[in-house]
Amino acid sequence: MLARKSIIPEEFGLPGLASRMPRKPVFRDRVNKARFIAKNGSCNLAHKNIREQGRFLQDVFTTLVDLKWRFTLVIFTTTFVSSWLLFAMSWWLVAFAHGDLDPQQRNRTHCVTEVKSFTSAFLFSIEVQVTIGFGVRMITEQCPTAITVLILQNIVGLIINAVMLGCIFMKTAQSNRRAETLIFSRHAVIAVRNNRLCFMIRIGDLRKSMIIGATVRLQVVRKTTTPEGEVIPIHQIDVQTESAVASNNLFLLAPLIICHVIDKNSPLYDLSAMELQCSDLEVIVILEGVVETTGITTQARTSYVSEEIQWGHRFVPIVTEEEGVYSVDYSKFGNTVKVTTPLCSARELDEKPSILIQTLQKSELSHQNSLRKRNSMRRNNSMRKGAGSSGSLRRNNSGIASPKVQFFTPGDGGQTLNAVT
Repeated sequence: MLARKSIIPEEFGLPGLASRMPRKPVFRDRVNKARFIAKNGSCNLAHKNIREQGRFLQDVFTTLVDLKWRFTLVIFTTTFVSSWLLFAMSWWLVAFAHGDLDPQQRNRTHCVTEVKSFTSAFLFSIEVQVTIGFGVRMITEQCPTAITVLILQNIVGLIINAVMLGCIFMKTAQSNRRAETLIFSRHAVIAVRNNRLCFMIRIGDLRKSMIIGATVRLQVVRKTTTPEGEVIPIHQIDVQTESAVASNNLFLLAPLIICHVIDKNSPLYDLSAMELQCSDLEVIVILEGVVETTGITTQARTSYVSEEIQWGHRFVPIVTEEEGVYSVDYSKFGNTVKVTTPLCSARELDEKPSILIQTLQKSELSHQNSLRKRNSMRRNNSMRKGAGSSGSLRRNNSGIASPKVQFFTPGDGGQTLNAVT
């Protein structure tokens, strides 16, 4: 049986019309790429297949400082207990060699008084190393070996205490602790500043103690391929900032906006707004300086991927003057507002400066139109309010009526009722 023909021709049906309609290019979502630097500043890098593990033991102090607190405490506790047990065994051997443990020789002078077992030797080892004297156990002049062991244990105990105190001090005074109060804006922005397309971020310091000699470095990390075919998975490109033109030092008294002018030397020179969203790049920001209170160099890091770069936005001002004092509102630290920005790349703006002029003119016209609409709406609202007030007055006036006075007048045939308004 043949299929029934439709009355509407096939070329005018929905499938035919859909096939002939122009389709917009569809951009697939970029595959989530691992960040090189996390937002908190930690390096997202895993070291594998390190064969020469002994190199870490050659720098024991740095290895202990880099360890986590629980591992450091376990290592120090194990070291102390092991040293106490080792020298307790030494004191027990000294007493055994001298014959102090023999019950038949209790009346003779011992090397260490009141050391009669391994437990008492262990207690005496703790007293010697931590310099606790309970007044019962003490060394005598009978054994030169005991004097030698005493000197060795004091030296070993001092070394262990020095290493422990140094590690604890360095772990508590690490530079990354000061970096916790150095903050960066959640997003980076790209907008027009001084007729140039600029990449901008905001940095701030929450503490009143300043960072001396603060410097900011920007790097773009991306995967590149050389003309010879070599693939570089992490290609770091330095980015110049406005502050680095005259001096690298920043006076980080209040939050600052770090600006990078996208020029011919910039790796963002050929990227437009659409290409930026589809690109696979990461902008790393490094803030370095010396802590004013401790004199230790600190470093704070963060990064911005393409999804965290807002095209056509600008940071809102957060510094105001209140009663002769400059006030910083950190609740608006990362807030941005939309501004008119060309969607083309910086290269196209340099080749066609008219694009920027046209964009600014359109922005000015739209701003003027919005002002006119606001003024007209205000006038209409004022006129409506005036008309409403006059109508209410009329209604109120119409509701007011003069009272009628009635009285009687005498007449010939009786009384006549007259009413006067």
